[in-house]
Amino acid sequence: MIDRALLDACTHCGFCLPTCPTYGPLWQREADSPRGRIWLMRGLADGTMTVNETVVTHIDRCLGCMACMTACPSGVRYDLLLEQARETVEEGYDREPADWLVRRLVFGVFPHPRRLRAALAVTPPRWLVPPALRPMVDLAPPWPTSSGTVPEHCWGTAPDAELRGRVGLLTGCVQSVVFGDVNAATARVLAAEGFEVAVPRGQACCGALHLHAGRGTDGRRRAAALADCFAKEGVDTIVVNAAGCGSHLKEAALDIRVVDVHELLAEAGLRAERSPLSIRVAYQDACHLAHAQGIRDAPRRLLDTIPELVRLEPGEQAICCGSAGIYNLVQPDAARELGERKARNVIATEPDVYASANPGCLVQVTSALRRAGRPLPALHPIELLDASIRGVSADDVLASARR
Repeated sequence: MIDRALLDACTHCGFCLPTCPTYGPLWQREADSPRGRIWLMRGLADGTMTVNETVVTHIDRCLGCMACMTACPSGVRYDLLLEQARETVEEGYDREPADWLVRRLVFGVFPHPRRLRAALAVTPPRWLVPPALRPMVDLAPPWPTSSGTVPEHCWGTAPDAELRGRVGLLTGCVQSVVFGDVNAATARVLAAEGFEVAVPRGQACCGALHLHAGRGTDGRRRAAALADCFAKEGVDTIVVNAAGCGSHLKEAALDIRVVDVHELLAEAGLRAERSPLSIRVAYQDACHLAHAQGIRDAPRRLLDTIPELVRLEPGEQAICCGSAGIYNLVQPDAARELGERKARNVIATEPDVYASANPGCLVQVTSALRRAGRPLPALHPIELLDASIRGVSADDVLASARR
């Protein structure tokens, strides 16, 4: 059910139009803008429209990047409206077999680390795969599944030996398989800054992919189960290093605090000594960090504490890279165009490293960079902070980074 009160908050002023990737860079159609989609949602809510192919097409084309919410002067909760509209679609529309199959495979594999690890280990040649499934092959990372391991507890080791708090680390599903090294780096940085870090082994998928794709009941159920898992560990704060997961968990109204790792460290203040890293880093805002959570300054401030590191700002920061949860799997052509646009903006800064704080962004943009012939090292900002604290040289960082 789509909330009429949320719909009525939109004055249809059009401030969202220049920030919307599907309206501007892609299709320039009113129905592919936030304002246009809200008109479609209003039709569904008042019964003047049905959940037909045209409506579903325009709702599906939305990335859910929430750049429109940053631009909106009226505070329209487009995130909630999109979730409700997608739930309405999933409940009342029979998808084409190919689309149904892609979504079935995504939710049968991605939220389950063992299945995902096995799937990545046996990725077949592209020509053997049905066309609808080829985006999965195209986006499969060329680096091996991560060897990064995180102990169940990391004890605070701040220079002044003062314990600053006890937190739980979300390891995630895709993050733990494709970017396990990010989890290990996160735990080390938190410990170096004086936090005791608990890593519950029973944690499962948080449900972000589900909620953002219209499977709201499953998404909310998974978030609640995850909160219970952390509560049993005796922690009252979940630290997240994946932007999409953090956004979802913060909106889930859980009885436990959820905080992004950059946000926590910026609030606490940094104490651990840093060594120089003479590296040029193109930092890209992850949409669910910048737009959904409103966290922009914290990652930049942390990178700026690293001596000799040069932080670069690619153009069009507000425009999504095209990853957007499962968007690059179910809308591959549009996602590819946006990914290549983002890659061009990154390359224009002449960086040594590409950095972003979301696994989907890292996979999406590195894929576009490889197609452009510029396979840059791709790192999470926390990995650069970890390298600086541990005194790893710039040459070693670049040599060992995924591309």
